[in-house]
This record gives sequence, structure tokens and C-alpha cells, in this order.
Amino acid sequence: MRTKRRQVSKLVKNSWWLMRAYKFIFLALLFLLSGCGLLVSGAPSPEERRVATDGLKPPRVGLVLGGGAARGFAHVGVIRILEREKIPIDLIVGTSVGSLVGAIYADKKNSLELEWAAFSLEERDVFDYTFISPNQGFVRGERLEEFVLKKVSAREISQLKVPFAAVAADIQNGEVVVLSSGSVARAVRASSSIPGVFIPFRHQGKLLVDGGVLNNVPVDVARQLGADVVIAVNLGDGKKPTPVNNIFDTLVQTLNLMAMQTTEAKLAGADVVIRPQVSQVGLIDFSKKKELLLAGMQAAEEAMPRIREKVFGLQASSVGP
Repeated sequence: MRTKRRQVSKLVKNSWWLMRAYKFIFLALLFLLSGCGLLVSGAPSPEERRVATDGLKPPRVGLVLGGGAARGFAHVGVIRILEREKIPIDLIVGTSVGSLVGAIYADKKNSLELEWAAFSLEERDVFDYTFISPNQGFVRGERLEEFVLKKVSAREISQLKVPFAAVAADIQNGEVVVLSSGSVARAVRASSSIPGVFIPFRHQGKLLVDGGVLNNVPVDVARQLGADVVIAVNLGDGKKPTPVNNIFDTLVQTLNLMAMQTTEAKLAGADVVIRPQVSQVGLIDFSKKKELLLAGMQAAEEAMPRIREKVFGLQASSVGP
């Protein structure tokens, strides 16, 4: 009986050591496989691929949103696709309506919240007409500033979640003005003050009008602010006739045509240019929001292979094999 107990005890002890040995071998194999890169837990996401290795930084991606009045709803569609495809946005530079959409996204950093905010924008939120002193413009611009104050929680540009700059033009000395500090709402108002329509806005000691007068798709500004890869969105392709029904359409379209003459040269400095087909929509037509959103989405999807190549391919070439 005593001998049998000893045999059972020895068997249990041997089994315990055998289990420990198997566990040790399994952990050792697991370590070796993971160290050799043979253990696959799923393909890395674009965001994971973008993590810098060997101490090198990933490329800084700048998104440039051009002017285009009501056609700016297409910007919302572009951003939705960039976010869906996990394309990083490290910097936003916008002119006119591009500054409005860019400021909201820089504050929310969420395309769904951007869509809700942008789609609540109506003509009455932009055009607060005045005929008291129409010698400089018919629209004050105060209502647009109030809209930004309601939709953007950050009061100062430095408080936004994504670095941001709005581009305006100094109408007195003809210089491009980059607004990358100070009030968010006033920067957007200044950048969106279409000359002849809006009264020029005095801000930071300058008399400012819509940035589209001098730089409608400010690719160069994004470069100056440190963007390694620039994705530009141009709303003024001019390939189809634009509806012109009243004096405001005439003034806005005149500015748009002037901007087109200089925009292509600026776009040459971008890595990727997204061109939503929106010229069939009037520049102050706020009834085609969904159509414009879809146009932006389609254009971004078509540009996605090029975007991936520039954003993730640049990092791959910089860190080596």
C-alpha cells in the first residue's frame, strides 16, 4: 500500500514537471516567433504603419481647403473619406469657406460632428444684409462670426485640436495675411469677406477681405507652416457653366474666375489635388448640400490611391526597409 502511494506521488510529481516543461517550451517558441516577425496578429492599420521607427518622424500631412462659397459643403465629403480611410490630418489651412469648414473640423476632429455643424448653415447665417452704408459692401459679416462662435467651442486658434490657419487678403497693401493665432471666429470672418459683397473687416490692425483675392488654395502657406505632404481641395475647376442669377452671383463668380487664373500655379506645389465636380452648383446656392457632400466624397475616393502613396509611401521611403 505504501509502495503504491509512493508510485502515485512520483507520477503526479513527474506530470507536474512535464507540464512546466511544456509551458516553458511553448513560451520560448512564442517569443522566438514574435521576435522573428513570424507571428502575425493581423495587418497593421494605416495609422499603425505611420508610427515612426528608428527615431524618425512620420510625414506631417497638411490639408488645404480652397474657397468656393456654398460649394464648400464638398469639403465636408472630402474630410469624411479622409477620416474613414485613416488619413492623418496634422494641419489645416483654409481660404474663405475652406477656413469655415477647416475651423469646425480643427475644433471637433470628427467628421460626423463637422457634418452636423456644417449642414446647419443656411444663407441667413452668412448674409446679414445692410443698406445703411453700402459703399463698401452689402453684408456686414457679423452673423457669420456668430455662427462660428456657436459651432466652434475653441475661442482661440491655439486652442483648436488640429493646428489651423485662415488666409485673408489685406485690401490696402495687397498682401496675403495668414491668421494662425487670435480669435477663430474673426479669422474665419476675415477670410470669408468677399469684396463687393461683404464690408471689409478690420482685424489685427489690417483691413481684410476674402483670401481668394490673392490665394484661393493656399498650398504654399501649408508648406510654410511645416507640411511635408499637402493634400489640396480645389472647388473652382470651371469645367461647367456656373449659374449666375443676381448681383451676388455676379460678384462671387467674378472673384472665382479671377482666383482660377492664379490657382493652378499654386496647385503645382501640392502632392495631391482633389477636384470635386461642383461647378454646376451656384456659388450661393445652399439647397444642394447633399449633392455637394457626395461630390466631395467621390473625388476623395478617386484620389485615395495617390493619397496613400504620398502619405504612407513617403514614410516607408524615409525609414528604409
